Amino acid sequence: MTAAGEHVDVIRAVRLTGPAGVPFGDDPVDLLIERGRIADIAPTGALPARGVVLDGEGGRVIPGLWDHHVHTVQWALDAERVQLGEARSAAEAARMMASAVPLADERVIGAGMRDALWPDQPSLEALDAACGDRAAYAVNMDVHSVWLNSAAFRREGLAPTADGMLREEDAFEISRRLNTADDAMADAAVLRAAERAAARGITGIVDFDMAWNAAAWQRRSDAGFDAHRVEFAFYAANLERAVADGLRTGELLAGTDGLVRVGALKLITDGSLGTRTAACSHAYGDDPSNFGTFTIDPDAVRGYLTVATGAGLDVAVHAIGDRAVASALDAFTYTQARGTIEHAQLVRHADLARFARLGVVASVQPEHAVDDRDLVGTLWQHQQAISHPVASLLAAGVPVRFGSDAPVAPLDPWLTIAAAVHRTGDQRDPWHPEERVSIAAALRASSHHGETELEIGGIADLVLCAGDPLTAGREELRRMPVTATLLGGRLTHLA
Repeated sequence: MTAAGEHVDVIRAVRLTGPAGVPFGDDPVDLLIERGRIADIAPTGALPARGVVLDGEGGRVIPGLWDHHVHTVQWALDAERVQLGEARSAAEAARMMASAVPLADERVIGAGMRDALWPDQPSLEALDAACGDRAAYAVNMDVHSVWLNSAAFRREGLAPTADGMLREEDAFEISRRLNTADDAMADAAVLRAAERAAARGITGIVDFDMAWNAAAWQRRSDAGFDAHRVEFAFYAANLERAVADGLRTGELLAGTDGLVRVGALKLITDGSLGTRTAACSHAYGDDPSNFGTFTIDPDAVRGYLTVATGAGLDVAVHAIGDRAVASALDAFTYTQARGTIEHAQLVRHADLARFARLGVVASVQPEHAVDDRDLVGTLWQHQQAISHPVASLLAAGVPVRFGSDAPVAPLDPWLTIAAAVHRTGDQRDPWHPEERVSIAAALRASSHHGETELEIGGIADLVLCAGDPLTAGREELRRMPVTATLLGGRLTHLA
């Protein structure tokens, strides 16, 4: 009997996807694994069954799944917060906060509110009336705004706003403070969340936590973390430190057993749809004077990209509105930097070709199209650019990677894949069905850097599915049962 933690030598009787499966059709094959890599592929029974054998029983095996956009500590701690996603009004959200069990330090922290869909508006008075002297914080689903009561403002040493809301950088600062838990507690939460992710086929993440992640992942690795691979980003405040420390994108972080690599410089250049701050060409539907905002001056963005490129660092540019996407592409053109545009939720038709010509990767979150469709219909009703494109990007030749933006959306790659393939999360018709993609394209975009295939010599980061993703319907795809997840041939999950 195989068990989690074991190194597998042979995976028997599985069916393949991609080019490696072409010679075999849909017939079962055996995979031979040596030193963490796929050493051979042959019809079932042709290879000697030696060592630890995992019986695939005819299941489909696919490359290990990656989430290319995760806020790791916030995602890990989200399970401990009041879930406000179902609140239908500010009044209901305030009642939910009032009835919640506080943390040990008496704070009440909520997450996932979607105030842009509420008929009433958050107010300082309403949250004060509900929560009294207990410090209360409600973080927006998009993390670009936070609703506080007076006690929370006092605790943070800030003057209260009239509506109790903080937005953009002020909201990020509150999130950083909320996420700064005891290291041991935070690391334990990260490990628990990583184990849940492995059970869904995750073999790697790109971490966009707002911290100095080199130290955090070094610490976790020293403590034995080995649930998945990591590429960690850092933000502009730490760019000088990263350059001084000699960090280079793609290089292994020393002493992490080959699992942790340096990622990109992360820049947040505009806001979000839900907070109504994404920089757009046309006004928001509820405010003809609001076109969103740039959170970093475009000249400063070019400066950051120049420094990063000279130091051997990729960049990951958050750009949601079409003005922000266009400005980011201008900066890539000017500097010839390498990297990604994160989110790209509103893209001008003419900018599709620029994406492809520059080789800039679109790192997108298909589940946002499912979650945001009602907001787009009201807040972005006047926009002329393509909303939440996926198929359009691929058709233009743009490299595409999938992620969740967890905890903004759940870290479950099968929800992401199903959203990309079906463009709906309920019984409604697909939203903009022209942006649906094939299951093959969705699986590829969910592999490492959106370009990994099963091949002899490739790293044995693999997922064995109990169902068949190539033929599954929407609900089956969303719930896809994972029999086993292997990281370099080692079982990180076994059902």
